[in-house]
Amino acid sequence: MPKRPGGSQRIPRPADWKPGGPAPWLVADLSALRSFDTVVSRLSAHSARSIDTEAAQQARPSAVLVTLHPGTDGVEVVLTKRASHLKNHRGEIAFPGGRVEADESIREAALREAVEEVAMPSHDVSVVGELDHILTIVSSSYIVPIVGTLGYRPQLTASENEVERVLHVPLADLTRADTFREEHWATPYGEMNVYIYHLDDETIWGATARVLTQIIRLSVGV
Repeated sequence: MPKRPGGSQRIPRPADWKPGGPAPWLVADLSALRSFDTVVSRLSAHSARSIDTEAAQQARPSAVLVTLHPGTDGVEVVLTKRASHLKNHRGEIAFPGGRVEADESIREAALREAVEEVAMPSHDVSVVGELDHILTIVSSSYIVPIVGTLGYRPQLTASENEVERVLHVPLADLTRADTFREEHWATPYGEMNVYIYHLDDETIWGATARVLTQIIRLSVGV
């Protein structure tokens, strides 16, 4: 089973950093990650935390769609690899998503972006809740992760303009001992705890990794 760790994604690690702690679920019962009903129930019961700061109020509203569906190895999540020609976050692993337009809600934006980026069958997606909001300082984005579910594994098509690849990643795969790491970075904005997932051929970090970490923690109760 070994291969890991990750692909060619460059992590902009600062010179001043140190390793973080072990995975929060190190001694947890991970069997819930193989139960679609359990994961959906626990995520839908979560009350998302918003951010009420001046920086958050000035940031650009954004939405991402966290789509969960059953898979052969338990619950899977839909991710994308952003196209290499994009101006921002090129080649990074992300959820389908983007800016919220003036005439739409957060949920409408998340679904629209998923349709545009991966041809998500939005008519079959059930929106069950949202996760904690995220403020990105460098890009000044206020991100609301919307949780949607599908009862089947969708056939998705990457938009050539935005997406290089579509991934269906089992949540259980993210909990492998050789996959997760936490680091503490010293930045001009203060110390940040950063989560990183090294898959066999891709590396996930940043806001996407933060959302995935919350999904796993809520699902297994840690």
